[in-house]
Amino acid sequence: MKNSLDAIKELRDMTCSSIAHCRKALEDAKGDIKQAVILLRKQGLEIAAKKQSRSAKEGRIDCYIHHGNKIGVLLEVNCESDFAAKNEEFTRFTRDLAMHIAASSPVYIKKEDVPEDILKHENEKSKEDYYKNNCLLEQVFVKDPSLTIKDYLGSIVGKIGENIVIRRFIRYKIGE
Repeated sequence: MKNSLDAIKELRDMTCSSIAHCRKALEDAKGDIKQAVILLRKQGLEIAAKKQSRSAKEGRIDCYIHHGNKIGVLLEVNCESDFAAKNEEFTRFTRDLAMHIAASSPVYIKKEDVPEDILKHENEKSKEDYYKNNCLLEQVFVKDPSLTIKDYLGSIVGKIGENIVIRRFIRYKIGE
């Protein structure tokens, strides 16, 4: 039982999921932590998809100024309640997101935001590369390369239990 508790703690540290969700994922994955992480991410994305239709009119504006004051980000992330907006996990998510935007320079939030005329001369492979480089939700998270921003968002939605929407951002860089 000790190893099981250690595995649950490790999985919880990796995913920020509840103890009950971690226990269930480990049972479903027959003790394989990597498989349990995949199951929890999938579950988080499913929860996020169900909550997308719900109104998100609260939230927070966060910022990040990179060391040296040459790059700055201003970001709006919305959720359903003021209570969730003050949640420690939500606050950490918005700060991480602002830092990620400063580091990776996305242009759009999601694939659907990319104008068709930009992609009309691209084949499918180069379109996917373009999305991964320029769409925030498709980018690999700079603090954890095993996650995309979409996965990270799904895990936060699953943990907080509310719809969360990355509404807008702007990135400033001296000289650009």
